[in-house]
Amino acid sequence: SYVQGAVDIPLLTKTTGQCLEETAERFPDRDALVFCRDGVRKTFSQFKEEVDQAAAGLLALGLKKGDRLGMWGPNNYEWVLMQFATAQAGIILVSVNPAYQALELEFVIRKVCMALAVDNSLKEVIVKNSKDPEKAQPPRILGRLLPDLSIVITLDSKLPGTFLMGEVLEAGDSGHIKQLRAVQQTLSCNEPINIQFTSGTTGSPKGATLSHRNIVNNANLIGLRLGITEQDCRLVLPAPLYHCLASVGGCMVMAVHGLSCIFSSPSFEGKAALEAVAQEKCSFLHGTPTMFIDMLSQPDFDSYDLSTLRGGVIAGSPVPPEIMKMVMTRMHMPEIVVAYGTTENSPVTFMGFPNDSIARKTETVGCVFPHTEAKIEDPETGEPVPLNTPGELLVRGYCVMLGYWDDPSKTSEVVTAERWYKTGDLASLDEHGYCRIIGRCKDMIIRGGENIYPAEIEQFLHTHPKVEEVQV
Repeated sequence: SYVQGAVDIPLLTKTTGQCLEETAERFPDRDALVFCRDGVRKTFSQFKEEVDQAAAGLLALGLKKGDRLGMWGPNNYEWVLMQFATAQAGIILVSVNPAYQALELEFVIRKVCMALAVDNSLKEVIVKNSKDPEKAQPPRILGRLLPDLSIVITLDSKLPGTFLMGEVLEAGDSGHIKQLRAVQQTLSCNEPINIQFTSGTTGSPKGATLSHRNIVNNANLIGLRLGITEQDCRLVLPAPLYHCLASVGGCMVMAVHGLSCIFSSPSFEGKAALEAVAQEKCSFLHGTPTMFIDMLSQPDFDSYDLSTLRGGVIAGSPVPPEIMKMVMTRMHMPEIVVAYGTTENSPVTFMGFPNDSIARKTETVGCVFPHTEAKIEDPETGEPVPLNTPGELLVRGYCVMLGYWDDPSKTSEVVTAERWYKTGDLASLDEHGYCRIIGRCKDMIIRGGENIYPAEIEQFLHTHPKVEEVQV
């Protein structure tokens, strides 16, 4: 079982900043970002200007190329601003899950961060998880526990010892803009741009380090397979920005293809996502199966005009067939595609086509991306298996991460000497190149000599009309 993606689409060698600059020149007055809850609306021209100001401000604070800045907060404009400002300045953005508890946050910051931008709405989280609630000012806690953290940026009300985001935007002068332009001349598409921490289900979170080349090309290929056009380019994003589905599948597709990204709410709300589609007349909607289930379950679902929708990405877990059918029909999304990937692969490696049959959309995760190889091996022996036979999925190509940050031993456990990434997922490939994800290798149950896959049991239980969610 082996498949290789097409190579007729050339790989891009641009940095993130170059992509945004070119797109802002092509579509200066088009919406780049809309944050419905906050009333924020930025055109590409406005966004590019503020990205430059923020990047110069970060340099003015003393950050330099190669430093790491953590972004800890819900979906808001400042998150995306920092995503692109850090990239412009050669600073590596660290995506921090807002749900992290104090110990997880401490681990992540000790591991990689030198600066942290924090949304003050998370103050309660910091206070709750503090070892010393009496001294619960976030910068004091972070400063006391984490001596490596030199800069804390807050998004609204200023706290002692911190910088306001507004101050960062104003900190850069003409000299810092000149410094920024000099830094940009030194940037390579092969340099790191983002550290995305894995979920930590197999121990402490690991920092998958991705380059401009990883993310820019993945975003380009996502946009091409979705069929984004100049007339049809508005996307609602209810998924969290700390996750690749939003930061790459949304924001980077915006920078590469000129997509308008509409953020419905700071964290997921099904009702808000439906409202955003109707009000902003969007063609695309990305989300996880549970998000789509929630949207379909809204009591006033039928009151929303979703007629402008045609497609989007559903990813993150297996999609029950009946849910896919409802998304395609009731949500007017006949071109919805399933995507599969991992953080370590930038993230998407397999994706369906908009015109695939319902059977392929519900039983497979589509075909391999261009410039990507995939093979299925016996997880015990490492030998290749025949077509339509389950085994561990391995992936190789431009998409494979640079490695886990400062952790060569963990990297070598999953990336072979030949640069194959071992996904740990059980999968099979058919004669047409479509991939079926069966589950995790470690989740397989052997009973009476037979292999039992939890995902197959979950899919079967999902067919019962009284079952809404399943976990085996």
